[in-house]
Amino acid sequence: MSLITTLARLEAVSSGRARPVATVRHRHLSERPLVFVPLTTAGEAGAPLGALVGTDRHAPRLLVVPQPRDRDLRFAFLAELADIVLPYVDAYTDTVEAAERTETDPETGKRVKVVVDLCADAPQLIVPSRAGVDFVRLLGRSMRFRRTAEQDPDTPHPAPPRVPLLGRWLTHFGERARMPGSSLLLAVTDLLARHWATGQSSVEDQHLGSLLAWIDPPGDEPGDVAAHRAELARDADGQLLCPPAGPATDPAFDNKLLAPAIEAYDRARSALAAAEDGLEADDRFGALTAAEQRVRDLVESRTRPTWDAVWHGLDLLRALPEGAHVPDRWTRDRWSFTAHRDRITAGEPPQPRVDDAVTAANKLAAREREQARLDAQEALDDPLVMAGRRLAGEAFAGEVTDVVMAYSEGRRPSPRPLVTVRTEDLPHLGERAKVYRSLGGKPQAAEFVGHAGRDGIGTGDPDGDGNVLVVLRVLDKMGRGKEPEPGSVPEKGDRVCFTLFEHDQRGGAKLPDPEETPWTHGGPPGDPEAVPLPDPLTEEDVL
Repeated sequence: MSLITTLARLEAVSSGRARPVATVRHRHLSERPLVFVPLTTAGEAGAPLGALVGTDRHAPRLLVVPQPRDRDLRFAFLAELADIVLPYVDAYTDTVEAAERTETDPETGKRVKVVVDLCADAPQLIVPSRAGVDFVRLLGRSMRFRRTAEQDPDTPHPAPPRVPLLGRWLTHFGERARMPGSSLLLAVTDLLARHWATGQSSVEDQHLGSLLAWIDPPGDEPGDVAAHRAELARDADGQLLCPPAGPATDPAFDNKLLAPAIEAYDRARSALAAAEDGLEADDRFGALTAAEQRVRDLVESRTRPTWDAVWHGLDLLRALPEGAHVPDRWTRDRWSFTAHRDRITAGEPPQPRVDDAVTAANKLAAREREQARLDAQEALDDPLVMAGRRLAGEAFAGEVTDVVMAYSEGRRPSPRPLVTVRTEDLPHLGERAKVYRSLGGKPQAAEFVGHAGRDGIGTGDPDGDGNVLVVLRVLDKMGRGKEPEPGSVPEKGDRVCFTLFEHDQRGGAKLPDPEETPWTHGGPPGDPEAVPLPDPLTEEDVL
């Protein structure tokens, strides 16, 4: 947590209102996101109880499993979910645009640019909280390996035809959510907590109702009071006025309302199965329908407040201007979506339960690289985020007080101007440390020479006013001529900001091919003609 965020939290406690920790929105928000508010059975994290899902905030689709222990009812729920999610995903797969991509030529081994199709847009899945992201990942894991009757007529408990395909897409959304800066699958609580600091802990920020109470409390009520009521206030029947964002449910709701309703549904279904004539069956079918409707009403009463809160949070986020680097990160999401579409179209198998050593190392390296890139881009896009980096000594800003033209030594001297910056910040600059500033969207590097004193390069505060004079040698982005191009070198009086962190992250060392994996990391793959053994079944694979 940065010093700016700590200060904002203290101010939130003092004022009773959440304080902004960002001036721009650092994530992409689709014009037509698919909102998914799931609910699970207590004690069974993978057993769905119901969900509200859809793209229209005024007309969500309610999906309910009246008896979560019934496998057929769970499959019917997943089939209904697939009928909603897959058409939404498919709507983005056909509209493409031409884009350039660098690939390795298999004949020459050189890197060449090729023109390929890139999806013009990508779907976006929104869930209430971080637990919803985990549930999406769990659903994908439990669905993508299911066998259908068409694939295997002898399989016990065949899944509906589109369930495995939905599992593959949900797995992709869940895996992509682990990539820093990705926006394919977002949790509203994480989005709001990224842009506002509250007076409660980060764990409490996962309660969507409480978080919104801090950010946008009703009327003139203090946010802390409204958040306390959102967390704990109950009605005359002992039920929470603001249900949790899910997918877990409140024990009082489970014990007093849900359990009796499911028991009534079980009794009505058993009575219908034991009916001896048509008239009696009609009466008992009506009782079963009423019992099922009771369960549906209860599920909707728990999910509808969260559904409305999700859209309220999206409205607050849309009021912020989008950061300059957000479209670039969304383009990488579009590449990821297009690549997964191509894998499915090519008939490739589902994602494995466990990655091999090379794939796992590549994923880890990519996440580390994207996290560093995200941190840099957020600071460049947002002065408030940059202020936190400046307080941490990772950047400094100030006014250019002097520019002295100098040149490098050698047969072809190149311009290496010395720029003096007066700053109030205290950057952690070591000898010949590299610093960077954004010039036309590209990083321009400079080298720390020293601190200017009254008698030239030295140390200390020459004027005794708390400001420091930092002397930098500009190294690049000045053109190829003997004189720097106009605008490439700061001028006296300009306000500049330099960072000690790089703006673009470099790739790491190339990993070996899977066929050359050493034995210490699992060894090379086995005989390609041998029949691979299936991954062992775990409890997470079965809803």
